[in-house]
Amino acid sequence: MRIALIGYGKMGRTIEAMGKVQGHLFPLIIDEENPEDLNAEKLKGIDVAIEFTTPDAAPGNIIACLNLGIPVVSGTTGWNAQLPEIEKLCKERGGTLFHASNFSIGVNILFAMNRQLARIMDRFPAYRVSMEEVHHIHKLDAPSGTAISLAEQILEESSHLNRWKLKGEREKETGARNELSIEAIREGEVKGRHTIVYESEVDTLSLKHDALSRDAFAKGAILAAEFVLGKRGIFGMHDLLKL
Repeated sequence: MRIALIGYGKMGRTIEAMGKVQGHLFPLIIDEENPEDLNAEKLKGIDVAIEFTTPDAAPGNIIACLNLGIPVVSGTTGWNAQLPEIEKLCKERGGTLFHASNFSIGVNILFAMNRQLARIMDRFPAYRVSMEEVHHIHKLDAPSGTAISLAEQILEESSHLNRWKLKGEREKETGARNELSIEAIREGEVKGRHTIVYESEVDTLSLKHDALSRDAFAKGAILAAEFVLGKRGIFGMHDLLKL
């Protein structure tokens, strides 16, 4: 494939290195120094764009690709509020968008297990659920997109929880028993750690995923780029992995 890489931080460089080993080409790399290169002339011959930037930049990057007819795979998190608008544009343009809060195969297995466990635990209200996510100090959004996805799954399966909140936020009048607390920790160079805990007075049950390398995310992003070739529509990791 001929891939346009939008965002050339640690994640972008990992995708480039892994992609080249697999035989893919990266004729266009967009970063802070050359955003103007995201144009029709530079994108000629590009099969797909992989976008890992910032919450502020991602929507504009994706819109530009969709308007130019380029399939785009985005792993940027923190811009969910604009997602419905961009999905609408994708449908209107007959374009292709693959978006995921986490491209790790292991994390997406965690998503499947999280939903099933939440469904079971809803029958046992004595257990209080909470979540902790830990990432490197460079991560701009909190909680992580993965933590939000996990929390929303739990809320969908719960008959007594009505919102999630970032630990430290002022609790609403509904009271803490109706809220799922997420603690977001930023330390060192942690690649990503997510833990869901169900705790009662007599025991504790937990699900945990610990990313050891960015290679897991890069591998998933490249698989997603290969997956969308020749396809039109809106896709996610559930389409790719069929979990």
